[in-house]
Amino acid sequence: MAKALPPNETESMDYELEEESEDEVLEGWDDWEAEKDDVEEEGDSSDSDLLCFFCDSKYGSCDALFKHCSTSHRFDFRGIRTSLGLDFYGAFKLINYVRSQVAKNRCWSCGVTCQSNQDLQNHLHETVNVEDIKSLWEDDRYLNPFIKDDSLLYSFGEDEAGEDDCTASADKEELMRDLENFEEISIDDENAGDTTVFSADTCDENGGIIVSASNDYSHTASSLEKVVVNGVDSREHADSSGRKLKDKPLRASFPTLIAKDIKNANKNYFGAYSSFGIHREMISDKVRTDAYRQAILKNPSLLNNAVVMDVGCGTGILSLFAAQAGASRVIAIDASEKMATVATQIAMDNGLWRSESQNESNKHPTGVIKVVHGMVEELDKSLQVQPQSVDVLLSEWMGYCLLYESMLSSVLFARDRWLKPGGAILPDTATIFVAGFGKGGTSLSFWENVYGFNMSCIGKELVGDAAQIPIVDIVDNKDIVTSSAVLQSFDLATMKPDGVDFTASAVLESLSNDLECRTTWCYGVVLWFETGFTSRFCKEMPVVLSTSPYTPKTHWSQTILTFQEPIAIASSAKPSSDTFAAVGTDACPATKIHLRISIARAVEHRSIDISLETAGIGPDGRKHKWPARLFTLH
Repeated sequence: MAKALPPNETESMDYELEEESEDEVLEGWDDWEAEKDDVEEEGDSSDSDLLCFFCDSKYGSCDALFKHCSTSHRFDFRGIRTSLGLDFYGAFKLINYVRSQVAKNRCWSCGVTCQSNQDLQNHLHETVNVEDIKSLWEDDRYLNPFIKDDSLLYSFGEDEAGEDDCTASADKEELMRDLENFEEISIDDENAGDTTVFSADTCDENGGIIVSASNDYSHTASSLEKVVVNGVDSREHADSSGRKLKDKPLRASFPTLIAKDIKNANKNYFGAYSSFGIHREMISDKVRTDAYRQAILKNPSLLNNAVVMDVGCGTGILSLFAAQAGASRVIAIDASEKMATVATQIAMDNGLWRSESQNESNKHPTGVIKVVHGMVEELDKSLQVQPQSVDVLLSEWMGYCLLYESMLSSVLFARDRWLKPGGAILPDTATIFVAGFGKGGTSLSFWENVYGFNMSCIGKELVGDAAQIPIVDIVDNKDIVTSSAVLQSFDLATMKPDGVDFTASAVLESLSNDLECRTTWCYGVVLWFETGFTSRFCKEMPVVLSTSPYTPKTHWSQTILTFQEPIAIASSAKPSSDTFAAVGTDACPATKIHLRISIARAVEHRSIDISLETAGIGPDGRKHKWPARLFTLH
């Protein structure tokens, strides 16, 4: 299991303030108000900043926008909100959810991924029962605006304020309670040592949150960040001399403040990797650790006298292998402060720590391993490493289903910035495989006979639940009922960062003997991956690290996606005499299962979304498609 690199834990929230000198006081409050009114009037002249969910059309009012979405795209926002009884937060989440899906050319209601935005617009359809899909946007991640400064988020409720003042008031009270939980937001200037403190005081008459600022503004412009006030950069309210208001209330939007929750989630995520139990599990994974050890130690021409960078070093085990293999310098980076400290101590205890202190008796560095705490994207803040100066880039970045945890992007960042042209990246290939599994891959068999009692109702409920979420577990190879297929391959030496998100197709066929014509049932698909240390860089001894059901198990296990209903398959079924029998049933088993799978980084940081489209092909060529399934691995 890989570790991702965290944001700088010393960062405050993503607000920026403009420089304000203590001796510069804005005296013309009335002039500032007049200037603000002028800006608002200029903004009103465009009167079309509400962007459609599905196309590039813009509108000047929510009424016009929602009417367009309903008539042109079959998306009745207000109808959905009313039928589900969505409060402010629920409607806010729905907006961000739909925008996030459209950005991926994915249908917001059924999850089908289209080839283009135009194909998506052509695909859009009425939703029969929105209650069935309400859970798709209930996650709090959709409180984070998907589009920066999305005007719709600040105006969708204005038209209804008069209709339900009580509800609006309740929402404001709840909002204030949430803001109180944030306590105070402090933005510190490390250079000046001054602090600007913001606190939520009250709501104004328009429903905005009043945030008061202290008048300690002795920061420089370069060291301060921006505060978005009413969707507008606060810098826009400075006069020509750069002076700004002091001791005046500013209105800041709650959706911007919610970013603090995301940073807390990141902090918790990285904190989890401070647990020694996780690292023991990974090091004890013999398949994983031996693969890296062999690739490093059995290829002396690659590592001898090389400069190595280890992204996400954890305990530093891979860095220790690299030092053992003869590396001249190892830069080990980890996001967890605790693990960076531990890795440093381990390097010291083994005589491999690189001390660069110089004194009269020691003019040269000793040891080879230098451990750095922080994001690889922010390495320059902690250590100066010349661009394109690393010979070997090393990382164990893989997560469940290969891409969970989204650490690959950090590895590719390090590759593009520091790896020499022609330098080695280990591993250098990765491949995702897919196959169908049978009843034994579910919990049905266990519950059908519990000490002689039939408890299959439990198994059926568990299988139903599994159709909603991916399961990470070990699948026995004897429970695989179809052929295996390559879903997607990655060349880590050349791939682009956006190549992490993909859509691919695969065809699965029954494993049963052609002579038997036996029908088996496929309950879903299982995904696994292999990473390769190929002869491109590991010339003496190439190595493959596999998480396949056909090889010894690893801590990654496999990722299981369960169908809504099992599909009957047979290797050479005869055409059914019942021409009305659905393909994939016992009366007309499918001879092939066509899959279309999309995997993309989810809105929730470090999670992935997986969409699964399935079609059965009958012996007579008829096709039966099942509704697309949408899974989130988080």
